[in-house]
Amino acid sequence: MTAIYTAEALSTGAGRNGRVSTTSGTIDLDLAIPKEMGGAGNGANPEELFAAGYAACFHSALQMVARTQKLTLTDTSVGSRVGVLPNGEGGFILAVTLEVVIPGMAHEQARALADAAHKVCPYSNATRGNIEVIVNVTDD
Repeated sequence: MTAIYTAEALSTGAGRNGRVSTTSGTIDLDLAIPKEMGGAGNGANPEELFAAGYAACFHSALQMVARTQKLTLTDTSVGSRVGVLPNGEGGFILAVTLEVVIPGMAHEQARALADAAHKVCPYSNATRGNIEVIVNVTDD
């Protein structure tokens, strides 16, 4: 299968205490281990980048699904929390909670829309069966 789009990034330095940049030049950030993990916390971290990417991707999927159902969405938002948890084997796993806000829509319809978005979102498809992803839906 041929990719529709491919993003490229490069990590240099000391990984979580290094630098990350994309070949497009749109991302060029210092990274730092979060304070909660024993670092200085004076830079971005991979979990923040993942959270930002997942929120934006899921929001696009939500809007795409709405368009295919001929629904008009206004003032929607998607928040993402990415947690790092010990896996019990000396390593770590991620867990994600998505907060989907769809004002003015009945909860059942909003839930169905979010569930449909979860089926088409590339991040959701990549993580499905690998990490816990909780999708909460509210209207405020």
